[in-house]
Amino acid sequence: MARPPPNPLYILRGSGDVVNTLHFCCDGQGPSLLYSGSGSGAIHVWNLTTRRPERVLESHSGNSVIWLQALKESSTLISQGRDMRMCVWDLSEGRGAVTDALFTGSVGFCQCSLLETQPGSTLLAHPTEHMEEVSVVEMKSWTQVCTLKPDLKLGMLMCMKMWQAESGPVLCAGYEDGSVILYDVSHRRLFSCLKAHTEPVMCLDVDVCRQKGVSGSSDNILQSWTIDDQRNLQMHGSVQLTNPGVSSARVRADGKILATAGWDNNVRVFGWKKLKPLAVLQHHTDMVNSVAFSDHQDPPQRLLAAASKDQRITVWSIYSES
Repeated sequence: MARPPPNPLYILRGSGDVVNTLHFCCDGQGPSLLYSGSGSGAIHVWNLTTRRPERVLESHSGNSVIWLQALKESSTLISQGRDMRMCVWDLSEGRGAVTDALFTGSVGFCQCSLLETQPGSTLLAHPTEHMEEVSVVEMKSWTQVCTLKPDLKLGMLMCMKMWQAESGPVLCAGYEDGSVILYDVSHRRLFSCLKAHTEPVMCLDVDVCRQKGVSGSSDNILQSWTIDDQRNLQMHGSVQLTNPGVSSARVRADGKILATAGWDNNVRVFGWKKLKPLAVLQHHTDMVNSVAFSDHQDPPQRLLAAASKDQRITVWSIYSES
């Protein structure tokens, strides 16, 4: 018989509103932290040892926080809000101040993507006031590197991820019509376009080591695709979900499992190689908005966190053997 799904390792309560986004910081430089962004503009910095918030940052004029990312080896946090602003936070030595901000003009829900290309140089891809467009800027000076948009009308930009390839930065974006596009950032051109879904692409993630990605949609299909040597996107595998709607999909850094956040209140775990269903984690009483894997270096310490519209964050220890 299959083992029953586990219970959460613990539950973080006290966000006070819908929890939209999560970001782990467990690199061994100080306590392990989990950042969460809420619908009321609050950013909670959770200490995973005490399981309590170390501090709460009030941000974005009370507007929803939809994306968070900490810079490596620094005390800098980037937040994105529905007030059409990106905020840069200095969290060193107990501080919690916004030191810089960028007005994006975007009214959508597309989350930004960050790429640290080398020490001191960071690229940020963000949506703009033009609903189909991506702008890539160098963060230190907010200098625009390029803007990217499809030649065809694919509707609104829904999600994206940028990473460093051998040829330079590349960016994968999902659109309202169900298409996924791969862009060459350095040369400001389109590599490839794939019609992955019949409904809007709500989320995507890319396993850079294996040149393979996954996308979720408002339909009931979880779709994987590959990137070949000529930078062409090709359908790979798919799995039909019990219920439609995926808010977030994340591949763990070791490339073994994939987790999805479902509109049906469930977190689903799959084997990444063949999209084999492994577990359904049931605890939340409303839509799950985000999933994130911790960046612990020691495999037994690896965690999975899920954020929900029910105002709770569940933290799980699953498939964490080396």
